[in-house]
Amino acid sequence: MSKIVDEIKREINSNKITDSQLSNLPYLQASIKEAMRLHPPVPLLLPHMAAETCEVMNYTIPKNSKIFVNLWAMGRDPKVWDDPLSFKPERFMDSKLDLKGQDFELLPFGSGRRMCPGMPSGIKSVQLVLASLIHEFDLILPNDVDPMKLNMNDKFGIALKMEEPLKLIFKQKREHQYA
Repeated sequence: MSKIVDEIKREINSNKITDSQLSNLPYLQASIKEAMRLHPPVPLLLPHMAAETCEVMNYTIPKNSKIFVNLWAMGRDPKVWDDPLSFKPERFMDSKLDLKGQDFELLPFGSGRRMCPGMPSGIKSVQLVLASLIHEFDLILPNDVDPMKLNMNDKFGIALKMEEPLKLIFKQKREHQYA
């Protein structure tokens, strides 16, 4: 969080953050990608149908088989990700991986014709809202909870949720308090 706060202080010289300023916040963008890798919005993509019998990684997939893609497991695969259970936005800082469905290591919104049509506006909205909240407020955990002791376990369902919902206190930053 402190790296995002520092980046916003350094790059944003106005009271409000605009859509055009988001490209100046690469650490924020990397943090969102990392959050999507570890906690995709949906753990399983809708089933796909095998158009023909094929072989994938030494498994025979019969024609017309329903195939579920486990995004949750893909984001934690140690064959793909170094230290996969750790939250490390730096892994995306010098990476060309994006959320547009072309990089099969990172598919939180699917890929191809079945990709979530709201992905572009959804990502921009998350970036803008998160940057604006961090720019305007100090985000504080209640009761001096140690951030390293937060329960980050997922609760599985159609959409992925936190097992214990996150509780934050929004304290307006002094430089943004209005007379």
